[in-house]
Amino acid sequence: MERLLGTRGTTHYKGKILPERQRAEVRNTWLKRRLETILPEVMKREEIDMWIVVAREYNEDPVIMTLLPEPMMSARRRTILVFFQKPDGTVERITISRYGLGDFYQAVWDPAKEDQWSCLRRIVSERRPATIGLNFARVFAFGDGITHSEYGYVIEAIGAEYAARVKSAERLCVGWLERRSPEEIQSYSGIVEIAHAIVAEGFSSEVVHPGITTTDDVVWWMRQKMTDLGVRAWFQPSISIQAPGQVFSMPDERNKEVRKLILAGDVLHCDVGIQYLGLCTDTQQNAYVLKLGETDAPQGLKDAFAAGNRFQDIVTGELAKGRTGNEILAGSLAKAKEAGIKASLYTHPLGFHGHAAGPAFGMWDNQVSVPGTGEYELFDDTCFALELNIVRAVPEWGGMEVRIALEEDTVFTGGKAHYLAGRQTGFYLIG
Repeated sequence: MERLLGTRGTTHYKGKILPERQRAEVRNTWLKRRLETILPEVMKREEIDMWIVVAREYNEDPVIMTLLPEPMMSARRRTILVFFQKPDGTVERITISRYGLGDFYQAVWDPAKEDQWSCLRRIVSERRPATIGLNFARVFAFGDGITHSEYGYVIEAIGAEYAARVKSAERLCVGWLERRSPEEIQSYSGIVEIAHAIVAEGFSSEVVHPGITTTDDVVWWMRQKMTDLGVRAWFQPSISIQAPGQVFSMPDERNKEVRKLILAGDVLHCDVGIQYLGLCTDTQQNAYVLKLGETDAPQGLKDAFAAGNRFQDIVTGELAKGRTGNEILAGSLAKAKEAGIKASLYTHPLGFHGHAAGPAFGMWDNQVSVPGTGEYELFDDTCFALELNIVRAVPEWGGMEVRIALEEDTVFTGGKAHYLAGRQTGFYLIG
């Protein structure tokens, strides 16, 4: 199901980007489905009977906004959500807050009759959970959202008997965030297509005029395009140049010697990420600026690109349910070495956040074993930004080593990896 991305790409924006009201409707439909299907499964897997999520307005933890329906944009005053596993396997959803949350949560607090913490104490004592999960963690920031003060208030409210039953909800937080519903997986491809279309237009003669356009010009064109389309950049895009005498270097204000003016014969690299419908993309692709008389990139560059695709194949072949990120890293690098590919792997999960919850397959500065996040295992129905690079000498550039850095958004489902919207298998050609 792979398709070529490269050469002179076309844009695909029309009809894909919804007005705000329809976005809210879509996201609420997804949320209802997730609360009814994914949450009970993950709570059972992690053996947590009751999950208490608490946050104050403008000091939200990384999880609570993924649990609140549209059009909420923050917690209100103090928002407390309580999830309780019932004997039939379903999860009771409760809100202890001054403002209702429609039919997503049952409102149980009457401020005229009891204070907020007394209500929490009553809800807990009535249900008598054997285990209570709170969002504190040592490894994943996503599971470490409860503040010191709120933790103290919860422990005091539920009393010594139930405080003794409290455990970290770290893995529950990660499981909730990383798992994608069938509807999200189906829609994710279209979201990634929007990101690819932005890159395709940015890496074209419509935007790049060699000898005049700079990398900063392309960066800000991409930012403006995202704003104009109504999607959000979750990080500032970057554009870098490789050329004879100029090695790969990410843009850095401290490095004033890096050339930013785009010239014929350059290899351009981008790193671009958007957020739309609550889901993030992360894309790294490459372009070649044709010299006068050229109709394609030099063969040495194309061979390097093919080696990058080969390493992608190696990594996706190493993905298996239950393997840890460190096991996938070690297996991928070992097979790349056997194939004679000089490679680095630094893949990260993707979802509600750009650098999202789930296992890390290496870090750009750690190609041995990643503590904590690298020890977490791979689950089905999760998404990743397959981020990596290879380095290869290019004869046409005097044997200079060129780095082909690639990043394509991927879903692991049914025990296999699939590119959400194809992958780039050849340079975009500019000129």
